[in-house]
Amino acid sequence: MTGDLNQYDRWPMEDPVKEIPAIDVHAHYGRYDWGPSSGLQNRFMSADPATVLARARAANIEYTVVSPLLGLLPRGKADAAAGNDEAAEVVDRTTELLQWVVVDPHNPRTFEQARRRLRLPWCAGIKIHPEEHDYPIAEYGRVLFDMAAEFNAVVMTHSGCPNSLPHDFLPFADAAPNVTLILAHLGHSADDLGCDLQVRAIQAARHGNVFADTSSVRSIWPGLIEWAVGEVGAEKILFGTDSPLHFAPSMRARIDHAALPDDEKRMILRDNARRLLRLNRNPHRPPNRDSSNLLPKDDSHDAN
Repeated sequence: MTGDLNQYDRWPMEDPVKEIPAIDVHAHYGRYDWGPSSGLQNRFMSADPATVLARARAANIEYTVVSPLLGLLPRGKADAAAGNDEAAEVVDRTTELLQWVVVDPHNPRTFEQARRRLRLPWCAGIKIHPEEHDYPIAEYGRVLFDMAAEFNAVVMTHSGCPNSLPHDFLPFADAAPNVTLILAHLGHSADDLGCDLQVRAIQAARHGNVFADTSSVRSIWPGLIEWAVGEVGAEKILFGTDSPLHFAPSMRARIDHAALPDDEKRMILRDNARRLLRLNRNPHRPPNRDSSNLLPKDDSHDAN
């Protein structure tokens, strides 16, 4: 049976899974801003692109797909268009980063930015965040998914909170079978609604175009990832860290040491993302530069 706990007795001293170059489908960079009363938390969860990349390299992550925290925070006040402008500069300067272009339905300019960036092979797709941008997906999903459908795009979304309950995405995913939806944060829910919301949405999707990533803190729970794979198959789960909010090597270790066969770990760590994000394309761009110089040195971008 998938996830058989007896597999723990069969771990080799040298685990070949750790040699798999992973693809992190859910990460950020920049300054975390949860308000002035959360100063220490803000410090811990902030990191410039160079720091995000250093942690990724430590975890043997080949590609990291990022959206800028500038475009998401502070809640209800972020300038997503400014974040996209910044990300275009940052991502275009290193081959180890790919971009989620942030779309906020309150900001028409983000739709224009998405239509330009989605034509580039190093733009993985669209990032939406109903919680940080303060809108219910049930009311704004149609305009977002209609735009995504124009490009056969992948949509990465926060999920599990009141504005972003996984089942509320299904009418839009079902109406746009050419759109791939990744529900972030496997196991996450607000108000103790349960840890199965993302999995149940995957099972209920009519066209098989709904997936989940492992970027939730709950993914470190013993058994959660193994249970999810048993319910929907490893092909529906993608590796995500939510770096720098979480420590990327720790999130990687959870998959490396999961009670799953190596072929399923490889699907989660790499193969699913390569397929869904079409990374068989060569995301060619100008030569990689020194990641320590990815952003101007100012207080808004340094890890504090």
